[in-house]
Amino acid sequence: MIRKTCRRYDVPGHAHELTFSCYRRLPLLSRDRTRRWFVEALDTARSRLGFDLWGYVIMPELVHLLIWPRQAECRIARVLRHVKRPVARRAIAFLERRAPDWLDRYLTVPRPRGASVRRFWQAGGGYDRNLYDARTDSFALSYIHANPVRRGLVERPEEWPWSSAAWYAGHRPATLEMDPTLPRVYEL
Repeated sequence: MIRKTCRRYDVPGHAHELTFSCYRRLPLLSRDRTRRWFVEALDTARSRLGFDLWGYVIMPELVHLLIWPRQAECRIARVLRHVKRPVARRAIAFLERRAPDWLDRYLTVPRPRGASVRRFWQAGGGYDRNLYDARTDSFALSYIHANPVRRGLVERPEEWPWSSAAWYAGHRPATLEMDPTLPRVYEL
C-alpha cells in the first residue's frame, strides 16, 4: 500500500490552510459531542503551541483550519498531532464503551503479524497550503466558511454553529473565539 504524504513548509510569517479527513471519510464529526471535543483540542493546542486561529469549519467528515504560527519554531505537523490525537483518543474510548462492534468493524485496521490499529483520522498528511498575503487569506477563509452552504447544510455560512463564520458576522458569544492578529477584517 502506498501512503500519501503531505509536504509541509514551516515558513515563518506564513499562514496555513489545513484540511484533514476522518478515516474513510466517515461522518465521525457529525455529533455535537465529538465536535466539542475537537473545539477543546484546538483551543488547547493553540494556547500551548503558539499559533493563532483565523478560521475553521468542522464538517461531518472533515475539518478546515486557517492558522497563523506566532513563533518561527512552530511546526505544523506538531500542531496537527496536538489537535487530532486528543479527539481520536476520546472518540475511540467512547466507542469502546458504547459501540465496540461498530468500532471493530469500521475503525479497526489490520496490521502485519496479526496486530491492528484503530483510526479516527485518515492516514497521510491531509492538505496544507502556505498563505502569504491578505488576499489569499481572505479567499481561503471564504472558501472554508462556504463549505456548509455548498453541502446544503445551511443557507448562509454564519448559520453553521461549527464554524468561525458566525464570529466574523459579529455573533457573540462564539463557539470558539478567533485571534485578534488577523491582518485585516474579512467580509463573508
